[in-house]
Amino acid sequence: MSFKYEVVIKEHHLDSYGHVNNANYMSLYEEARWEAITSGGYGYKKVQQTGFGPVVLGAEIKFLKELKLRETITITVEMLSAEGKIFKIKQQMLKADQEVASEAIFTAGFFDLKNRKLVLPTEEWLKAIELTK
Repeated sequence: MSFKYEVVIKEHHLDSYGHVNNANYMSLYEEARWEAITSGGYGYKKVQQTGFGPVVLGAEIKFLKELKLRETITITVEMLSAEGKIFKIKQQMLKADQEVASEAIFTAGFFDLKNRKLVLPTEEWLKAIELTK
C-alpha cells in the first residue's frame, strides 16, 4: 500500500519553539494511517463492526527538518511487510519541495478487541491494505 495525505500545519501542532512539537508528529502520522485504511475500506466503522483492527506495537521516528506554521506537507503511508500477526509501516512527512522532514517505521499488529490479543489478519484486512489482491 502506498498512500499520500496532505495536511496544513496549524497552531495547535506547534510548541514554544515555533515548530511542530514531537508528540504531534505521532498524531499526524496516526491521522494519515487512519485516512489510508479508511480509503482501503477498513476504517473505524469497520473496526467497530468486526471487532478487529490495527494496533501500534512500536515506533521509531526521525526528525530531520523543522515543520513550521501553515506549511502544507504530504504524509506518505507504505506497507513494508506482513509476517504472521505483525506488519511494518513506513511513513514520511514531505515538505512542499519533497524534502523529507520526518520518517517513521511503525511495528503494528492485528488486534481482537473482544479477546484483547493479537490475531492473524483477516483476508478482508489484507485486501484493505493491499497486501493481497
